[in-house]
Amino acid sequence: MATRYWIVSLPVQSSATTLWSRLQESISKNSFDTPLYRFNIPNLRIEDLEKASGILASSLKVDGVPVDSYLTKFVWDEVKYPTMSPLKEIVDGIHAQVAKIDDDLKVQDVTVVRIAEYNNVRSQLNAINRKQTGSQRTLSVQNTWLRSLQWLSCYETLTTYVVPRSSKNRHEDNEYALYTVTLFNRDADHFRIKARERGFQIRDFEYNSENQESRKQKLEKLMQDQESLKSSLLQWCYTSYGEVFTSWMHFCAVRLFAESILRYGLPPSFLLVVLSPSVKSEKKVRTILEGLCGNSNSTFWKTEDEGSMASLGGKADAHPYVSFTINLI
Repeated sequence: MATRYWIVSLPVQSSATTLWSRLQESISKNSFDTPLYRFNIPNLRIEDLEKASGILASSLKVDGVPVDSYLTKFVWDEVKYPTMSPLKEIVDGIHAQVAKIDDDLKVQDVTVVRIAEYNNVRSQLNAINRKQTGSQRTLSVQNTWLRSLQWLSCYETLTTYVVPRSSKNRHEDNEYALYTVTLFNRDADHFRIKARERGFQIRDFEYNSENQESRKQKLEKLMQDQESLKSSLLQWCYTSYGEVFTSWMHFCAVRLFAESILRYGLPPSFLLVVLSPSVKSEKKVRTILEGLCGNSNSTFWKTEDEGSMASLGGKADAHPYVSFTINLI
């Protein structure tokens, strides 16, 4: 089930601690079912912003923890993205990291070979399953109780050289029943004609123990190969997902910081939080946030044509404070 999170930036009038306490108190009194967390990012360099004034910048784990835990307890990775680097370099580094993972999936020989091998094995298994299903339907008598009785009551007399009591029920499902029957080879063609006249479908079957064992071993090997390849691919995907999500969250943090500067001005003074309100509480929480905003200039950002903007950094909502909506599926 999808979980919706808001990442919000509120302008600080006196101190971030005071604003945080007021927000906690308001949420506790008016929307107690809304989880609330601090969203901690370091002080990033703002020179880039001054130059670009007016321009807006599923068992899955991320760094060993569940996705929602990583989001609500976000910690900036100083090693990957040094905070003293210009924002453009940080963003370019994030894009490069994600592009590398994408290239690994599309270009890397090992990954391509694994995908090709997995698809090949899966195709072989599907072909075998289709063949088995088709054989059961082709070699069968229509499965109703009356139809089975008709077969058992007449097969011995369809022709002269049928072995009495030789027909056995080998398989049946909701639509068909599969019977075997033994007769002299010289009478086989005549038996087919008579059986088809009664509406039964007849096919030859020659049992070979070596062939059957070979098919069984091949099927078992294909199933083992499929599981092994699937496990390997899933492990790669899980690891890559964590790396991409980490990059995405750092991108969100950069964008949140940049838009907060553009919205509230310099020097940086804002409180970043993460909330997860229920659908019924959303309107109430929005009212609380607007009440704590306390910045009359922010109202100019709430225009009719601003709407919402979806991008890698989440969906940006039009409010008198900076707010992104992120849906975790």
